Amino acid sequence: MLQLLVGGILLVTTSSTTSGERQVTHDAEINHELDNNDNFSPDDRYLVFDTRSDGSIVETRLIAKVEIATGKVTPVYRAENANRFGPGLAAASYAPDRDEVTFIHGPQRPTSTADQYDKHRRIGALVRGDGTVTFADARDVDPPYTVGALRGGTHRHEFSGDGGWIGFTYNDAVVRAHGLKIGEDLDLRTIGVTRLGHPLRVPESRQFPGRGEGFSVLVVVVTPDPKPGSDEISWAAGDSWVGRNGYARPDGRRQCARAFIGTTRDKAGKPLDELYIVDIPEDVTKPGPLGPLEGTDTTFPMPPAGTVQRRLTHTDRATYPGCEGIARGSHDGERIAFRMRDARGQWQIYLISSNGGTPRQATFVEGGVDSDARWHPDGSAIVCVAGNKIVVTSVKDGTGFGKSVILSDRAPAPFAPVWSHDGKTLAYNRRVKTNGKEITQIFVADYIE
Repeated sequence: MLQLLVGGILLVTTSSTTSGERQVTHDAEINHELDNNDNFSPDDRYLVFDTRSDGSIVETRLIAKVEIATGKVTPVYRAENANRFGPGLAAASYAPDRDEVTFIHGPQRPTSTADQYDKHRRIGALVRGDGTVTFADARDVDPPYTVGALRGGTHRHEFSGDGGWIGFTYNDAVVRAHGLKIGEDLDLRTIGVTRLGHPLRVPESRQFPGRGEGFSVLVVVVTPDPKPGSDEISWAAGDSWVGRNGYARPDGRRQCARAFIGTTRDKAGKPLDELYIVDIPEDVTKPGPLGPLEGTDTTFPMPPAGTVQRRLTHTDRATYPGCEGIARGSHDGERIAFRMRDARGQWQIYLISSNGGTPRQATFVEGGVDSDARWHPDGSAIVCVAGNKIVVTSVKDGTGFGKSVILSDRAPAPFAPVWSHDGKTLAYNRRVKTNGKEITQIFVADYIE
């Protein structure tokens, strides 16, 4: 028997959406962090994870995968030259169309705090099923900077639906260093993309390789002091691809894009997080009007020609302003799910068209939700976490829209849910006692619509 949540009222239904939950990993020596990524292999046979300890990435040494049917854990990549300064590995995701994994990789041979893992000192590793290791983004922090390379650290790498791009958040080392010299905090986060299949050579360093597998650019503009009441932002994060193949523009053309949360300033000058979308041109090699793709000694790399950044929400007019979390596009690209507060001030999932419009409340969970939404592959439902509950909500138009069923309700609280490609399995983490230790383990539940 499952509980049904409608408009915040707890009802009961005898319909079932799950055949039970089971624990997949059991090792007490490592954690098994899914970290809100695309963890299922293309054939849904494996889940890839990182092994961070107590949330620390710096000393994480191993990326691994587990076979769901057997629980067998296999190393994907183990760091060499590891010490307390790094390199640091985390946030692994599978490509959607091939046996390849991407994840954060810090400096290769760190020796001190001066060259240790940090948010402005990391790149995206790529490991194929045969063990071949390459890197997605090239890194060049010394002038003259290389067009198509980056000068900082990439994070939360995510393959596009066709496997040809990788999106990421980014912190620039060059502008950060400039800010330290002039006494200004310029350690801002923004968003970029790598177009794979366009290899790039850069000067090799002790800490990072001299080649990237793609051409990388930033696509979102940030400024340390946004004008109050404007659409300027100082921070961009919580990003993901919009659709497996972009979204349909009003003229019918498909548009590649990423949705994200950007920090604006309200009219009083206070920080306010809002939902944004950025349209990305097919050709990212041409510089745009705001400046060079590779940046300068004092300015960030600027977006390529044809990049368009749009604000989708204006919650400054709401009783409870602000958005949060990771913005997620439906697989068809037509809707974006994000977190916003309802009339009672509780965080709920809302949906909005990728072309803009009025947000529509999707969840009505008493007490609000505690996680972002993940879309079922067919677009019929979303999943999120509320307390100890895994809540699946219908987002199909009609009388069932907004109705939720509880897939699981037990402590400890689940987190980082992710759907399989066929939509029949949901995986997630729990912190559970394992041989006397608190260990992050992976669980799965079957889902039947």
